[in-house]
Amino acid sequence: MGDVGKSPVILIVDDEQLIRELVADYLSDEGYSVLQAKNGRDALNILREQAVGLVVLDVMMPGMNGFEVCEELRTFSRAIVIMLTAKSEDEDKISGYECGVDDYVTKPFSPKVLSAKINVLLQRFRAADSALGAGKDDFFVLDEAAMELRIGGEVVALSSKEFEILVYLAKHPNQVLTRDRLLDVIWGFDYYGDARAVDTSIKRLRRKLGVESERIVTVRGSGYKYQT
Repeated sequence: MGDVGKSPVILIVDDEQLIRELVADYLSDEGYSVLQAKNGRDALNILREQAVGLVVLDVMMPGMNGFEVCEELRTFSRAIVIMLTAKSEDEDKISGYECGVDDYVTKPFSPKVLSAKINVLLQRFRAADSALGAGKDDFFVLDEAAMELRIGGEVVALSSKEFEILVYLAKHPNQVLTRDRLLDVIWGFDYYGDARAVDTSIKRLRRKLGVESERIVTVRGSGYKYQT
């Protein structure tokens, strides 16, 4: 499970050594602890063995591509994922959001811009901090401080976006939240995609909630609400 605390560990995954080292050096100077992996399989091994809070993941790599890595890591980790891609088409981004990517940076990029993106994502993920009165009972435990969801005593592996959505909905029980509002709050005002990102994330979240999926209700033509 990832740690997105005050100084999270960041994992840089790219088959190009020059890019890895450039990004790692810059982020280290910014005060982050940085790990590196040259391919997807090495990255997954690191993620299973260490508490990583954020992953900078290249999409085009030999062996496993970035989408495949992200899809597998989402089975056991909630680390924030920023995908590095040379492509900017909406369909590629939607594919990434479907497998659990939190945001994109398009190559070529400057380490300064990437660092700013990382800071914004970490702040946004912490912004939901502290007390979640709603969402706690014996069977369903949504622990915001620990950034953990447990159902029937079992931890459910959610992406950071899925966890943010669930927390935000739970903090506004029985209130209809529009797709546009969820886009603004969870993805940010600078996100240029459309509401399909919300629908896709909700669909994946419901699937993971299993018997508890009815907590999230679709309000036709409006958005979603958390039903207590």
